[in-house]
Amino acid sequence: MPMRIIPDENQPSVAIEIPLEKPLPDYDLEELEQPTPRDVDGILVTQGFRDLVDDARGILTELIAAPPNEHHKDEKVLEIDLAPRPHPLEITQLTGAICPTDDEVYRPGLWIVLFDPVARPRFSLPEATVRRISAIAGELVKRLQLA
Repeated sequence: MPMRIIPDENQPSVAIEIPLEKPLPDYDLEELEQPTPRDVDGILVTQGFRDLVDDARGILTELIAAPPNEHHKDEKVLEIDLAPRPHPLEITQLTGAICPTDDEVYRPGLWIVLFDPVARPRFSLPEATVRRISAIAGELVKRLQLA
């Protein structure tokens, strides 16, 4: 069940749904597949899941400030990056989600809404911004080892 990027129509924001695809023992999140949404609710209120949300917020804040394509692989090399930095996005929501699967099983996940404060109001985000958000979300999944 892959991550979903859902741009809002006529709003400069995008929702991101990231289902947890594998157990996360560091967060005491072992049994992820549940038969009902109510069973997933029990996972979303655990301390382990709250710790995951807190860690996701910290990493997401860092990634928004310095998007993944701007991170340099070799820390020993001094590079001067003269490209203009994209303006920061705002995290308007970061919470738990109940993610249904195709085989009628439910999983906990992260629900994130990002807003572009300098984009035109009442218009969808430009494709370049959506691609940037997709790269940020992909890096978040990678760093938290969610998939």
